Amino acid sequence: MAVAYDERPGRAIQPFHAVLLAATIPLFLGGLLSDIAYTSTYQIQWSNFASWLIAGGVAFTGFALLWAFIDLIRADRRRGRPLIYFLLLLAAFGLGLINSFVHARDAWATMPEGLVLSAIVTVLAILATWLGFSSLRVGGMK
Repeated sequence: MAVAYDERPGRAIQPFHAVLLAATIPLFLGGLLSDIAYTSTYQIQWSNFASWLIAGGVAFTGFALLWAFIDLIRADRRRGRPLIYFLLLLAAFGLGLINSFVHARDAWATMPEGLVLSAIVTVLAILATWLGFSSLRVGGMK
């Protein structure tokens, strides 16, 4: 069996980009958990927590999206992973922004749309983070 080795050096993820990307998961997950807590207790403060956490997640996603756009412009045209990564981040940013607007309403008016959007945005952020970290590996076997 022949093994081909990829001689091109892989690009490591930039540390600041990694921090921006990794920060999206706990913020959006915290927003989702706060929404779940609100649906079970109806304490308005949980809705306020979710609002702030989602706003923070949107801010970090926006900066990570900007960085991903720069990486997309510089990316090798043969690979589709930077485009998928960018589109996942774009979807997380767009739906996160809509979720932030939903959470700006009265606490009773945020449910159930806020909970559903929080779940979708959290899954998108996890997928984007996973793809962002997994596509930037150091060279290995093909």
